[in-house]
Amino acid sequence: MPSTKKVLFVFGTRPEAIKLAPLIKQFESRPELFETIVCVTAQHRQMLDEVLEVFSIVPDYDLNVMRENQNLADVFCRVLQSMLAVIDKAKPDYVVVHGDTSTCFAAALAAFYTKTKVFHIEAGLRTLDLLSPFPEEMNRQMVGRIASYHFSPTDQNKQNLLREGVSEKQILVTGNTIVDSLEHINSWLDESDSDLSAQIQSKLKSILSFDWRTEKFVLITAHRRENFGQPLANIFDSIKILASEYPGHKFVLPLHPNPNVQEQALKSLSNIKNVDLIPALDYLSFTELLRHCHFVMTDSGGVQEEAPSFGKRLLLLRNNTERPEGLVGGQAYMVGSDKDEILRKGRELIETNQFDFIALVASNPFGDGQASKRIVEFVINLDLVGEEDLN
Repeated sequence: MPSTKKVLFVFGTRPEAIKLAPLIKQFESRPELFETIVCVTAQHRQMLDEVLEVFSIVPDYDLNVMRENQNLADVFCRVLQSMLAVIDKAKPDYVVVHGDTSTCFAAALAAFYTKTKVFHIEAGLRTLDLLSPFPEEMNRQMVGRIASYHFSPTDQNKQNLLREGVSEKQILVTGNTIVDSLEHINSWLDESDSDLSAQIQSKLKSILSFDWRTEKFVLITAHRRENFGQPLANIFDSIKILASEYPGHKFVLPLHPNPNVQEQALKSLSNIKNVDLIPALDYLSFTELLRHCHFVMTDSGGVQEEAPSFGKRLLLLRNNTERPEGLVGGQAYMVGSDKDEILRKGRELIETNQFDFIALVASNPFGDGQASKRIVEFVINLDLVGEEDLN
């Protein structure tokens, strides 16, 4: 039998935490094979902590890198320097990073400098435009050069890596771990008599002007840097028009903490009776709204993966995407910040009362809830058969 291997998970944002939580739990369930170590950079402090609490994850290392008025270079350098010290102390066999954040790239580079193998979760997503999304596209491409093993959500992600010269033996198509997380969260939210469900219900009742469980509403998120300025103004103006045309629908926009978003939203959408501008939500409360909404308008990457899990169609407020599978499957429609397109497709979805939700969920292109198990089984096999047989 192989000796116990140390697996160091590094993450810093709420999306990373949500997507890595089920994988961490899977590794923790095999203590005879793995010592699971968790390091958080706290690139998102408050939003990260709430996810850690929900999934009962206690970090072994907390770098707490965020400072006021820091730029991307500040974050990157602080994570890189701190991770070199963590790796030197923990001496992991593998460093696990997720996705496309500054934390992901800096941690992967620190592992490279220490000749530690990197597992890249959610590998192979590409827009091939280094400025969109910025800086995420460059981050994930650089991690793709560093990683020893690539765990790709879809076959299209795998094909991207193969075109870049990655060996097929170093790639595993797993599905996206977000689907694993959502299955757990959905079951928690369904427990109507639980304290957790009661807390969420109470919170939403206090901030919404309507009953989200019985009335039709559109859920909206917008926060991407490339949409700041006129694109965001176009998006919010379109929502204003739709709200006036469809007074029987509610439009719910949780306000992202970035001032660029808040100022534009308040300028465009304040004092409209059927538009609820609400504070940024914790993840479980957001998921509860996602489960009940009519459809979603978003420029988020993660929401593109989450919406199909609940049979929700989506208007994508971006001009490109690293997740085209939803477009091909008909779950999502790319409208960018074009007012005419937003209005045309928004009207179409509002006036369409019935969707085959079961079929949408069944055809979810992003996974079946078994991604974490596939990854752990691959790593177990990696240690059993030896890496020389996989390279």
